[in-house]
Amino acid sequence: MNTTPSSEPTPGTAGGGPSGPPGPPPKPRRRRQWRGLVLLGLLVIVAAAVLTSKGRRDHASPDHAGARQGGPGAARGAPRAQQVVTATASTHDVPVHLIGLGTVTPTDSVTVRSRVDGQLLRVLFKEGQLVKAGDLLAVIDPRPYQVQLEQARGQYARDEALLANARVDLRRYQTLFAQDSVARQTLDTQAALVRQYEAAVKSDQGAIDAAKLNLVYTRILSPVTGRVGLRLVDPGNIVHATDTTGIVVVNALQPITVVFSVPEDRVPDILTRLEAGRTLKVEAYDRTRQKLLANGTLLTLDNQIDPTTGTVKLKASFPNLDYRLFPQQFVNAQLLLDTLRDATLVPTAAIQYGVQGTFVYVVNANKTVSVRPVTTGPTYEDSTVVSRGVEPGQQVVTEGTDKLTDGASVTLMGPPTSHAPGVGGSGAVDGGSSETRPDGGM
Repeated sequence: MNTTPSSEPTPGTAGGGPSGPPGPPPKPRRRRQWRGLVLLGLLVIVAAAVLTSKGRRDHASPDHAGARQGGPGAARGAPRAQQVVTATASTHDVPVHLIGLGTVTPTDSVTVRSRVDGQLLRVLFKEGQLVKAGDLLAVIDPRPYQVQLEQARGQYARDEALLANARVDLRRYQTLFAQDSVARQTLDTQAALVRQYEAAVKSDQGAIDAAKLNLVYTRILSPVTGRVGLRLVDPGNIVHATDTTGIVVVNALQPITVVFSVPEDRVPDILTRLEAGRTLKVEAYDRTRQKLLANGTLLTLDNQIDPTTGTVKLKASFPNLDYRLFPQQFVNAQLLLDTLRDATLVPTAAIQYGVQGTFVYVVNANKTVSVRPVTTGPTYEDSTVVSRGVEPGQQVVTEGTDKLTDGASVTLMGPPTSHAPGVGGSGAVDGGSSETRPDGGM
């Protein structure tokens, strides 16, 4: 018997396929699969988060790692020692200096001028030449003054002849007056004429001397020993005694002086030492205070204080044998005022400043630090004098003081990398870089 197929699919068939027993519904099975996959993913994410958090805690806690390895951090909650760089307090003779900016001034500075009028015939020096006192520098035309000298000599001879004749007449009148042959008035008149001619002869002698002196002035000599500057007048020009520019300037360089200023507060100390007859040494450095130019001694100080700056001027003398000091040169003058014998020195980097005043961190024997208030004095190179608070041989912290407190534990690092006395390096031991601080000087 033929069965007519139905146009609708039979329940339980897939898309009108052959008929069979009805299967389980497909939708509930898919839902259970998706739920399992989501659960598994959540478990994986949670496990990964737990492992990551644990790794971070282990990495951030070196004490915990040390505890596992049996290191010094085995005790839980123990404070971590801070790494510091230290230096040892030492003793040294410390000079006390006063420093001031000064100007080199020649002992003598002379503008050579002509003392007579005339034409400049010759200039006998080279610019910048070293000359001695009395050396011939220039020559002015002497002929006008030679003529004046001859005229003065002629007038002298004439008046001297008149004087001789007047004296002969005077003796004659004296004889006649004794014989009562001439009047008293005639004798007195002749005596006055003799005195008149005597005065004329003296005046003529003065004119001769003046003409000779003018001839001497036509030869211009160096008044001092020193160095001549640039020529101010060329040969052939007419020079006058009233000229203000002169012919050349001569500066005395040996010895030479330096004028510098120091604070007015140090005037009593300087005066006390000068009045006691002490010789105070002065050193002259270049503008950068890196090169020593000359050594000298203090001559004196000014008699008044400059009210605008509160300083007083001092003058020091230098032999200047090598001519390293030059007129109008700016130098840094360093006056040695005193010397502190066996002073205690610590690196300046160890000096700390706080509300309680000036202090340092002293390293104790148990590798802890103590805060020590100190009284500081002058500086010496990169160190500072400590008059109270630190004893020679004690260790003070120079680097790593930012987080230190009184009683904190410390770990001493390697020696300072800087070779300057009393200055700590960066503290780097393995491949670390260090910075050398510039010398601040005194």
